[in-house]
Amino acid sequence: MTLLGLLFSGRKAAFVAVVVFSVLSALLSVAVLAFIGQRMLSAQADLGLVLLQFSGLLAALLAAATIAQVTLHKLGHRMVYGLRRDLVRRVLATDIEQLEKVGGAPLLAALSTDVRNLTIAFVHLPELVYGCALSVAALGWLAWLSPGLFGVTVGWLLLTAGMGIWLVGRINFHVGQVREGDDRLYQDYQAMIDGRKELALNRHRAARFFDEEFDGHAEAYRDHVTRADIHNGIAGNLANVLMLGLIGVLFFLAVGQGWAPADTASIFALTILLLRTPLIGAVAALPTLLAARVSLKKLAGLALAEAGEAIVPQGDDLSGFQRLVLQGITYRYPDQDGLGGFAVGPLDLEIHRGDLIFVQGGNGSGKSTFARLLTGLYRPASGDILVDDVPVCDDNRVAYRQLFSSVFTDFHLFSRLLRGTGGDVPATEVDQWLATLGMHHKVEHDGQRLSDVRFSQGQRKRLALLMAAVEQRDCLLLDEWAADQDPQFRQFFYHELLPALQSQGKTIIAITHDDHYFDRADRLLKMDAGCLTEVDGQTARQSVQVLREAGV
Repeated sequence: MTLLGLLFSGRKAAFVAVVVFSVLSALLSVAVLAFIGQRMLSAQADLGLVLLQFSGLLAALLAAATIAQVTLHKLGHRMVYGLRRDLVRRVLATDIEQLEKVGGAPLLAALSTDVRNLTIAFVHLPELVYGCALSVAALGWLAWLSPGLFGVTVGWLLLTAGMGIWLVGRINFHVGQVREGDDRLYQDYQAMIDGRKELALNRHRAARFFDEEFDGHAEAYRDHVTRADIHNGIAGNLANVLMLGLIGVLFFLAVGQGWAPADTASIFALTILLLRTPLIGAVAALPTLLAARVSLKKLAGLALAEAGEAIVPQGDDLSGFQRLVLQGITYRYPDQDGLGGFAVGPLDLEIHRGDLIFVQGGNGSGKSTFARLLTGLYRPASGDILVDDVPVCDDNRVAYRQLFSSVFTDFHLFSRLLRGTGGDVPATEVDQWLATLGMHHKVEHDGQRLSDVRFSQGQRKRLALLMAAVEQRDCLLLDEWAADQDPQFRQFFYHELLPALQSQGKTIIAITHDDHYFDRADRLLKMDAGCLTEVDGQTARQSVQVLREAGV
């Protein structure tokens, strides 16, 4: 979609009003020039009346031009606001698999650079619209005054446009490279922030990162943006010089060669001087318009969810389930370098309401993928998930996800306290959880938000568990939650906290390496090379007893 198409698709009436007032202001501009040539240069004209009429024309021109520009500015910025809201809503509605495929850096670039490019383009768009309308009206009047001089003018302008087309092509190429450079720089920024600890501990890595990655990307960005600006400057200067040259040629043909009277040549010169400013402004706006076109293509290439999808869609309510079944669930990651993507499944599992299930397995065994499949974050390649014999499909997948609260290993800790249904959490309940988790002396709240979330990883996990618990969802998934807790709190977690949550009717699936506590679970599952098996309860208890007797 083009910029004009984006404007027209949003508010047709406002866009038509912009076009009407732009054309009106262009016609009034030409009328001012005609009035100057025909009335103000006339010796028989009544000075008072002429000045009054001239003032009226200027006032009408000011009103029409102002209304056109103000309307277009308001329309453009509303469209940018709507585009920003639409983009964020689409990101929120897009499956996590697609977001992971796109990557964080391109998303950040889209939300910042692309939206900014569109904003700047809309700021310059009034100049382009007014310049086009004025050019058409002015050239039409010049054709009526002198067809011969008009033909020379059009030919000269076409020659100017031909030279500009090549420059615009170069500008377009470099603007595209600048936008690609934005993605690479955002990736560098993200790596620098996420890897700050590693870079601080290994200064040689930091130096190599700066010299071999960031500096090369920054240098390429600098070169392309410099060349784009140079070509744009050349285009602007060329347009300026050729417009002034056209005035000289017209005077030579009119006065020197007798093509037209001197006053006609003066009107041509005045009109071209009037056109010079908007035409040069349009040339100056080209990089921003080209950048906006590239940004629109980038936004379209993200393949996000459709714009109309609601953040909280209406659908089936699956809460209060009694049985959750995975039948033949499989999933395969995309193939990389021809080595074949990691595969999980087929997974077969039946979970009953209120179960306390532990999942063990080595690194890379597929535990986290299993967790994402179970919670509905990943769509299985094959197989079915059944909730009380109701298959999970696209129509109720979002509703299925609402069964789960979670604390993943890569969790993000929000400060807003919220029920799973969107309501507020009673302050007394928050106080009780803070005391239970040993965080009451560190964190305050106003009933809606926590005062601070900047703590150690173990303390942040406690607050994340608080957030998950107060949502009051049917299922609670915890991925290596106890890994960052001290031994005393880890024992409290397995012996008291999990049973307390289970007594509230929650179904708990905990991924854990803490084999000392495997006997605390109702069921123990094991992931190995993408396959899921259930360990016999008696075997699990015997293994724990052996570990305890050995003092391990």
